[in-house]
Parts: sequence; C-alpha cells; structure tokens
Amino acid sequence: MAKYVYQFGGGRADGKAEMKNLLGGKGANLAEMSNLGIPVPAGFTITTEVCTYYYRNRNSYPAELEAQVNTALAAVEKIMGRTFGDPDNALLVSVRSGARASMPGMMDTVLNLGINDAIVKGLSKRNERTAWDCYRRFVQMYGDVVLGLRPVEKTEIDPFEAIIEHVKHKRRITLDLDMTVGDLQELVRLFKIEIKKRTGRDFPEEPRAQLWGAIGAVFGSWMNDRAKVYRRLNRIPEDWGTAVNVQAMVYGNMGDDCATGVGFSRDPASGAKLLYGEYLTNAQGEDVVAGTRTPKPIEQLKKEMPAAYKELDAIVSKLERHYRDIQDIEFTIEAGRLWMLQCRVGKRTGFAACRIAVDLVKERLATPEEALVRLVPDANALDQLLKPVFDPKDKNRAKNEGRLVAKGLAAGPGAACGRIAFHAEDAVALAAKGEPVVLVRMETSPEDIRGMNAALGILTARGGQTSHAALVARQMGKVCVAGCSELVINYATGKMNVKGKSLRAGDFISIDGFTGEVMVGKVMVMPSEVKQALFGKGQAAAKARKSITFQAYDQLMKWADRHRRLRIRTNADQPDQAAEAVVYGAEGIGLCRTEHMFFGGDRIIAVREMIIADDLRGREKALAKLLPYQRKDFVGIFRAMGARPVTVRLLDPPLHEFLPHTKKEVEELARVVGLPAKLVANKVQALHEANPMLGHRGCRLGITYPEIYLMQVRAIVEAAIAVRKRYRVACVPEIMIPLVGTYKELAILRERTEALARDILKKANAKIDIPIGTMIELPRAAVTADRIATVADFFSFGTNDLTQTTFGLSRDDAGKFLPFYVENDILPEDPFVSIDVDGVGALVAMGVEKGRSVNAKLKVGVCGEHGGDPLSVHFFHKTGLDYVSCSPSRLPIARLAAAQAAIANR
Repeated sequence: MAKYVYQFGGGRADGKAEMKNLLGGKGANLAEMSNLGIPVPAGFTITTEVCTYYYRNRNSYPAELEAQVNTALAAVEKIMGRTFGDPDNALLVSVRSGARASMPGMMDTVLNLGINDAIVKGLSKRNERTAWDCYRRFVQMYGDVVLGLRPVEKTEIDPFEAIIEHVKHKRRITLDLDMTVGDLQELVRLFKIEIKKRTGRDFPEEPRAQLWGAIGAVFGSWMNDRAKVYRRLNRIPEDWGTAVNVQAMVYGNMGDDCATGVGFSRDPASGAKLLYGEYLTNAQGEDVVAGTRTPKPIEQLKKEMPAAYKELDAIVSKLERHYRDIQDIEFTIEAGRLWMLQCRVGKRTGFAACRIAVDLVKERLATPEEALVRLVPDANALDQLLKPVFDPKDKNRAKNEGRLVAKGLAAGPGAACGRIAFHAEDAVALAAKGEPVVLVRMETSPEDIRGMNAALGILTARGGQTSHAALVARQMGKVCVAGCSELVINYATGKMNVKGKSLRAGDFISIDGFTGEVMVGKVMVMPSEVKQALFGKGQAAAKARKSITFQAYDQLMKWADRHRRLRIRTNADQPDQAAEAVVYGAEGIGLCRTEHMFFGGDRIIAVREMIIADDLRGREKALAKLLPYQRKDFVGIFRAMGARPVTVRLLDPPLHEFLPHTKKEVEELARVVGLPAKLVANKVQALHEANPMLGHRGCRLGITYPEIYLMQVRAIVEAAIAVRKRYRVACVPEIMIPLVGTYKELAILRERTEALARDILKKANAKIDIPIGTMIELPRAAVTADRIATVADFFSFGTNDLTQTTFGLSRDDAGKFLPFYVENDILPEDPFVSIDVDGVGALVAMGVEKGRSVNAKLKVGVCGEHGGDPLSVHFFHKTGLDYVSCSPSRLPIARLAAAQAAIANR
C-alpha cells in the first residue's frame, strides 16, 4: 500500500531532510529536526504525491489516505498527551502548506484547528482569554481560507476586519490586546453569523470535518493566483505540488512567560554572523509576520527569558552547522518551554548571500564549489551588488525635494526612487508605462505579489524585518523599508501623511534600504561599492576595495573563473563599452554590431547618401566618407580589448532603418545630395519593406551590394594593422557574416572578404590571422550547419533572431500576448528571456553537432541576450559551446552561472 502520510515528533520521524521532493521543504525539515532531537511539536505530513493525485482526480484523495491520517493523528495525540476533539483535554492543530521550494505566504494556513463551542470551555480552564482568542482567530482564518470570505478586489473590505473594527469602536479601544473575554466571545458570535449569511451554512463544529476542510483548502491554494505568480517569478514547476503539514499547536499567547518569533542564524540583510530576528510576547506566530504589532528585536529575549534564549541560540547554531547554510526558523515559547516550529534555508539579500557564501567557506562549513552553487541561478545576488545607492552628498536633501521625513527598518538594501502606488494593481499599471514605482502599504500580503514584483522598492507602515514585505523583498532583490510607523495611509483617498507632509499616489518618494530612511521626492544615486571599487579612482575606490561587499564579490568571481569551462565574452559596440566589459571580466567581444556605429553626427547623412545613390559610383563615394569613422571606431575597440578576440558583425539591419522619417530630415538629405526633396521622398518610400525582419538585410545586403561589406572589411583590417603597429597591441579581429541561410551565401562573401584582407595585409607587409564565421539565426542555417561549417571558422548563434524565426514571433510585438502565454502555462518562460530548450535549443544543439561533424576545430558561441541568462547558460554549457556573450553589466552573472553549470554537470 502506498505511503501518503509521514509522522514526526517525540524524537523520531519517518522522513528526513533529503525527502523534500516528497515531504516538501517544511515537512522534510520538521522530520530532520525531530531526528536531531530538537523539540518539535508532533505532527504528520501528507505528501506532495497526494497533491498531484488531488488535481488529477477532480479534487479527491487516494482511498488509503483517511486511514493513514487517522493513524498519524492518534500518534500525535499520544506524544502530546492530548486528544483531538476532547472537550476536556483538546489537541488543537495547525494545517500548513509546504512545497519543496520555499514560497513564503503564497499558500494557505489554518491555525488553532479543532476548537468548537464545547472545546473552548475546556481550554478556558487553562486560560480563558487565550482560549477565546484562539477560537476567534480560528473562525476568522477558517472563514477566510476554507470558506472563501477573504476579499478579492482592492475596494472590498474584509468582513471579519470590519466586524473587529466595529467592536473596537463600540468599546472605544484600539488594540486587539485590550479586548476582553466578552469582546472575543462577541466576535466569535458575529463571525459565525456573517459566515451563515454569506455561505448559507453553519460554521462547522465537528473537528474532523474542520481538518479535512483545511487540508482541501491548503491543496487548493497551490493553484491560487498569488501562488501561480510566485511560481512563475521564481521558476517553480507547477507539477511539483505542495505537501500538507498537520502539527500540534503550542501556545505563545498564554501569558507573559510565552512568546513567538522568527529568526535567522545570520543577518539576512548584511550577512553578519549573529542570531537575528524578532519576537512578541503573549502572541501567536501570525502576529509577528502580519505586521499588525511591531515586534521586539531578538536580543531583548536574552533579558526577558534568558533560559529560552540560550536554548534557542544553541539550537540555531546546531541547525546551521547541520545544514551548512543560513537558517530561517520559527519558534514558540509556551510557559517558558521552547518549541521549534520550522527551519529552512533563509532567504537573504544579494549582499548577504555573497558574504555568507564566502564566510561559510572560511568557517569550513562549505567548499568553494558549494558556495558558488548556493548563489541561486537567478543571479539576484550579484545583480544587487551592482545596483546604485543614494548619494549622501545629494544637495536635494537640504531642500524640500529629497527631505528626510521618516525612518523605518532597513529590510532590503539598495536605493529606490519612484512614484507612490498604494495598491498592487496600480504599481503594475505604472510600471507598464515605464514609470519607476515604490509600493507603499500599511503592510503587504501575498495578494500584493504582482505589485511587489513591478516596484523598485517597498515601503510599509507596519511590520518588522521578518514581515512578509521584508522576506519577499529580500528574495526578489527589492529595496525595502518596513515598520515606518510615522506613515498614515488612507487607501480610500489615495493619500498618506507623514509628519504633516501630505503625499498622493503618483508623487515621487525615495527609500534607502541600507538606513531605513524615507525621503520626499527624488534623491540622486551613486554607484555601489562594487562599482566604485571596479571603476572608481583615488581614495574612494581604495576604500571600496577594502569593503566586505567587494571582498566577497571579488572572491566569488575568482572561484567562478577557476571552475567554469565556458569563456565569457561581451556584446559591445563602442570603446567605452569594451573598456567597461574588460573590468567586469570579459574575455573578448562576441558581438560588435557595426550598424550602431552608423548613427550620429555626419555618419548618418553619409549612410543615407549611400542608400539613395543611383549607382555604384555614388554608393562608393558615400562609403568613402564612412570608412574613416568605422576605422577609428575599430581602433578604439581593439585597443580597449587588447589581445582578447573581437567578433565584428558586418551590417545586419535592412537599409530602410537608416532612412529619414520626418519631412525635415528628408529635406536635409535632399540638400546634401543635391536632389529634389520629392524625389528623395519617393526613394525612401520605395525602399520601405513590409516585413523587414525577413527582408533585404544581413548577408543579402552583402551579396547585392558588395561595396558595403568591402568598406567594413577594409576598416576592420586597416584598424587592426594600425593598432598592432602604432600601439603594439596584439588585437585579434574576427569577421562575422550575419543571416546566412545557405552555404553559397557564406562561400561567396568569405571569398570576397579573404581576397580584400589579403590585399590590404600584403600592401602593409603585415600578418594577421582573421577568422571568418557566421551568425546562425535562421532554422535553415542550423539544419544545414554541416554544409555551412565547411566555409566557416566559427559559429555564433544569434538566439534573439533564431527565436523569432523559429517561433514566427516578432520580438517587438510579442509583448502584447507573451505575458498571457506565460501566465497560462502555454509557455513556461518568455522565450526571449530564457532559451526555449525544446525548440530553439534543439536547433542550437543540431547546429553544433552538424557543424563540428565536418569541422572539428569549429569554435561555437552565442551572442543573443540569452548569453546573460543563468538558465540559458546552463543549457549552453551542456550543449558544448565554447563561449557565451552578453551585455557588460550581465558579465558577472554569466561568469557565476557558467561555474554553476560546470559544477552541476561534473
């Protein structure tokens, strides 16, 4: 018989940490803590296989499940010394989700389950107020989660919160803690009336009916909207499913010798090694993360409950040594006794992730390989290290613009300046218009996930450094300031007040995730410590190079370079871009787009003159004007790159992209070429293409207008000769011919290129080996790669265009519907962001295999933007490419991803 339920508690467990695919992360870690002898309230885990069964069988369960749950529940009763449903000695339980990948707050939880009108009387013998507080919480949570009374639209008011506010107003109290037993009894009564009114059914009194209702709700929450969004953002497969954890309740709200809290074995914002967290006395766990009460820093627990603190500190250290990574824990203290409710690998900022990775190696808790792998492949960690920070010398701070108005808790480092949005959907709408956004909320909830993703920063009036806002912001790499109690937000009017200053939705605000400062208006930013260390000069750069952040970054990059196989190149078109890329670790240029050199100043006029010329003589006259510009650009790029290879792509776009669009530009061109404006306008119109992406571009231009490519080849070769002779730099130019679809195209253009290069080199008495290759960006090129490789020294996969031509998609227009495809699981990812392994990837693999079958020395790389996407880099490593190329700012991420891929595939 299949085993669907795994027990834990009492110093033993059926499962272990390695079983998280089956038990989910929470269940596997509860089992592991039990096996380690750590005090864990007894419980059991219903496996992820049941979740899969549930969705495949119309929300039903395996026949064996009920009996296995009953057996496990009896074991929990025995360990805890309480009985589920017993009015005199009741066992209450929590019912929580637990996917194999942490999804904080995205799925549902029900606490205090098993209570009813009879049981609350028995619990009242221990502590009457706690008993009725548990009952109130349970009815409210069950009504929200299981019976579906939670609000959906932003304008809706939570019916339970409305009732609570009504009772508070009637009693003239403000805090939940001020409520009497009578108030709590009244809330339970009113809640049940509201449930009957809205659902037409009485609130369930039978504990086992409550249990199965909650189990179904937790499984159901795997497919709720916020969980889907979170999975999509974090690339978590839908078919993984969630486990359900049923665990005995312990009470942090029994009095002043009770508490509940959350913590980390290290500071998740900075990475400093210390017990970090928050707690509340006389509270349940939901109070800490909900932000409705501001918690106390965990070091204060050392004074209030020294024995419990000492035990907690020892357990957290034990867990970190065992798991060899930062731990995120939840705990409850009931009448002075410590219980551990959860442990998991802690979410952390990029700053903390890099520092912790290096520190764990120094402490011999990890190897360099493990440190690299633990820096998750979405590369948020390194991305954050390169983000700007606020300039402390910004003069705006002294004025109304940028004036410091409040201070909260620094919960997610970095600098964010944007327009205020009070609702998640408003943040999404503003971001869609290209506006920078700061999401401002009293406290965030899982429903805000889309808005949090769209915003640059998150500001909350309530909550601490372990609140939902802080946890999710850190994982997303967002700037976050939490618990800024001076904010008074009125959602109805779209305004907030802070120290007499009124701000509206849409106004600019700036938040500093390092200091917790909140400033009105815009504040100037400056480079991060890593960028200052890499690109700065003088004392500031020297100081930055000594910083903990840069030291960690530098060490990780050294480890990554030691372990990766893939070479890392950059896409750069100008000398300054090339110089920046070298500092970031570029080992060459994989794509230099020559068309980018055609714009600006007198160049564009010469280009247009060449395009509208009637004959070869006219085109060559215009190209002669362009030659010195191109040559000068290549000299600068070759000098910046030194002995590193530079792949120069000859002209790729269709000619109409360079033509004038306005009447004024047409008249200016007509004046330069000495033709009537109407005639020039007619020529411009005649060159228009209905589908330019598939039109007269790339090698097709080189075939029909040989003089264009020959001018560019001359510029490349002459620049290389000049750099070698004048500057003594051993530059390594490579010439790439784009959009080849047939062997014949490349053969013709290669012959012309080689002939001209030989002639120039011979006249200059110079010897330079210049490889000639092609960009594979058409399906036909990949399919016939064995033919094309006979006349190519290298392939570079242009995966941007290869994705377009494979899918039949326009990258410029697909944004209208691709998000819908991803949201509805028609596509797992945006194929322009992460390589489509099954389709585009298959063509890449075919091209590599066929090309090398006839040319064993064929060098193969990729120069599309996929070269900077970690998941794509893993695929390119497996496919046997020699290098990837990406924009300069993505180079550190590509270096790390290449190392992770090499380690994972050993």
